[in-house]
Amino acid sequence: MAEREQLEADVLIVGAGPAGLACALHLSNLIQQHNQSGSKPALSTENIYVLEKGREIGAHQLSGAVMDPRGLRELVPDFEKSAPLDTPVTDDCAMFFTEKFSFRFPITPPPFRNKGNYVISLSKLTKWMGGLVEKTGANLFTQFAGASLIYEGDGIAGVITEDKGVDKNGQPKDNFTPGYELRGKVTVLAEGTRGSLTKQLVSKYKLDGLNPQIYALGIKELWEVPAGRVQPGFVAHTMGWPVDMKMYGGGFIYGMKENRISLGLVIGLEYHDPQFDPHEAFQKFKTHPFVEKMLNGGKLVRYGAKSLPEGGWYSMPRTYVDGGLIIGDSASFLNSQKLKGINLAIKSGMLAAETILEALKSGDTSSKTLSAFQTKVEASWIKPDLWAVRNFHQGFHGGVYAGMFHAAFQQISGGRGLVDPMRSHAGHEAYRKLERAASHVERFNGDGKLTFDRLTDVFHSGTRHEEDQPCHLNILEPDICISRCPQEYGNPCEYFCPAAVYEMAQENGKPRLKINASNCVHCKTCDIMDPYQIINWVVPEGGGGPNYDGM
Repeated sequence: MAEREQLEADVLIVGAGPAGLACALHLSNLIQQHNQSGSKPALSTENIYVLEKGREIGAHQLSGAVMDPRGLRELVPDFEKSAPLDTPVTDDCAMFFTEKFSFRFPITPPPFRNKGNYVISLSKLTKWMGGLVEKTGANLFTQFAGASLIYEGDGIAGVITEDKGVDKNGQPKDNFTPGYELRGKVTVLAEGTRGSLTKQLVSKYKLDGLNPQIYALGIKELWEVPAGRVQPGFVAHTMGWPVDMKMYGGGFIYGMKENRISLGLVIGLEYHDPQFDPHEAFQKFKTHPFVEKMLNGGKLVRYGAKSLPEGGWYSMPRTYVDGGLIIGDSASFLNSQKLKGINLAIKSGMLAAETILEALKSGDTSSKTLSAFQTKVEASWIKPDLWAVRNFHQGFHGGVYAGMFHAAFQQISGGRGLVDPMRSHAGHEAYRKLERAASHVERFNGDGKLTFDRLTDVFHSGTRHEEDQPCHLNILEPDICISRCPQEYGNPCEYFCPAAVYEMAQENGKPRLKINASNCVHCKTCDIMDPYQIINWVVPEGGGGPNYDGM
């Protein structure tokens, strides 16, 4: 085995999303203030390393996105002067869809009121934040993915990055380069939803919250449309068709500058039908007369898909261990009622930075010292924001009508509702077994103008991977895919994946699971919704994946 090069840092941040970049920027600013005051020990921003698995900062950043600017304003007080804000929200509404008709609620419910918020591209925002981080002297490394954690004592001491130049059989190619051993006094996991390292850490040290994490899948397209179709800053959230009322989910439509529309569908990943197809549901959403009228004559620009952590406060893992912190979506900092997480991610990154500074000054990075992060979270505005919706998503496990009933009681009781805490189960446990083995369902192809098949959408995600590399979608018990799954669940991986990664094929007259790993948009839905929990998503070679430029 080739010897790995070792690098030492004070702080190693895995993930350059809003949480990781906010942590790096705020910590750099705090270090500069600390040094200017003459305090000891002297610290250096050059000892902050940020790893990003995308080919560039922002490449893997996908969100709706309507941003509450509270967190960003605290991080960069004059952000309006230079941040790439597309447009302020000018109008917001909630709508109910039937298949042919739409109804706008006369009063917009409080969670969907967005006055003072901005429609943004999260990809552009993180690129801008990355530029601010680089100016402080901190180090950003793109195309490097954290493959495994370095465990030490009862905690962690860094990560090992993925080996580059390995072929699909696991053999070194001519360009083989072993991964780096990156050690840090504090390692911050800011990987986003269902981070592979976070998953390892939570499992090893049993850091799970009261409830298992529950997720939603957001599928999104960016369109250019003829002038005048939508007002910049128009924000609509929809419920109803095409989402069954027994399920949790709804649509969004955001008007942007330059005649662009960001629209998508969010589906709770706890539905019962294993052959439900979220991508097909989103394509049908666009055929609703209200939406189709906006899009007719326009063209698809970009596509993406991302899972969201919607369990809230009771699904939050313990966020600290010796030498490590978990922040952002990895730690469940998302308000599922408002569908807002950027502000919480930024604030969690800032509080982590403040905790880390004190740890570096004292020379003590144990969990006892780093536990101050959780104390800071509970003393900040994050706690009331999440506490008020601590049972919100769980209330919808019985469908929309039950959810609205629970939400009404939660609204008047400060989030408590009828049961507190309201317990939940992992989403894949909601599947109902088929009464009989299902026949193969014809796939949705779309018309090529308004609606599209999944491969066309994947093309518009800018996804690319090195083809000759080990598959990053590890099937731990592949025989189950052939023996049990077709009869019990009808191979749901063919349906829940929004990127056509999984395909049941025939080889020499026998069925086999074909994995089109190069299509993967890194949404992690397979890792979440596989009924047997035998799909393990690990990082591919750094630089692979989607390119959400402008989304």
